[in-house]
Amino acid sequence: MTLRNPLGSHLPVGKGLAAGAFARAQELGAETLQVFVGNPRGWALSAGDPGQDKEFRRLCEATGMRAFIHAPYLVNLGSPTEATFEKSVASVAHNLLRAAEIGAEGVVVHTGSCVATGSVERAMGQVREALMPLLDGLDAAGPDAPYLLLEPTAGQGQSLCAGVEDLAAYLDVLDHHPRAGICLDTCHVFAAGAPLDEPGGTTTTLDRIVEIGGPGRLRLIHANDSMDVRGAFKDRHERIGQGHIGTAAFTELFAHPATEGVPFVLETPDSGTPDSRCLPLLKELRAAT
Repeated sequence: MTLRNPLGSHLPVGKGLAAGAFARAQELGAETLQVFVGNPRGWALSAGDPGQDKEFRRLCEATGMRAFIHAPYLVNLGSPTEATFEKSVASVAHNLLRAAEIGAEGVVVHTGSCVATGSVERAMGQVREALMPLLDGLDAAGPDAPYLLLEPTAGQGQSLCAGVEDLAAYLDVLDHHPRAGICLDTCHVFAAGAPLDEPGGTTTTLDRIVEIGGPGRLRLIHANDSMDVRGAFKDRHERIGQGHIGTAAFTELFAHPATEGVPFVLETPDSGTPDSRCLPLLKELRAAT
């Protein structure tokens, strides 16, 4: 059965992509999943396990499980430090390669910052320098190649793309490349000021994303509530319905035309555990929409 919005969680790899992450997804009743394919706080480029890669891809194809990769947290394509920039480019390229190997639909990359002493103009030039060749390579690889999924940040530091409005300049730098998708993190955009806690506010936010990026640009949603109030510029995820966003925003997300076919991945505390109520709650909200 094709689901309008497959629901799942970010999961640990543990014993391997198939034996660990996929098995946990099945245990949870997840329909989609997201993983790191290496140390999320390190630069090492893990080659993975060919056997686990092949089995993971087979299992996902057999069950319709939709998979995504999240790039390491250290990646910052706007960094004024040359070594950080170069390692960031290598990391994104490696994660895109791993996505192609395991059949993942996309690689989520934080949009980065210019850091306190950096120049926004210089940093955005670096973003273009780094990503355009990678995006062109994905385009040349054909329709089954993964997408690069840009995730706006919560606005902390000297963010290059915090919230929805900054997507316009970021996509402009990338010539609105067809392989550049959007990953909407509900906590991030709320922290950056999006009125997801108001009736109709989520709908308005999605309308603006479509206006900026065009139809089909939104390809993944990180479903997170927020520990902090709107506009706090703090990236602190909370369980669905227990934060300042509330459940009504997720009902609006499920109902909006722009989310047709878009998976929802939880990144909330304990969302990858059997005792978590977040995934069952999202399923209830989806069923009621």
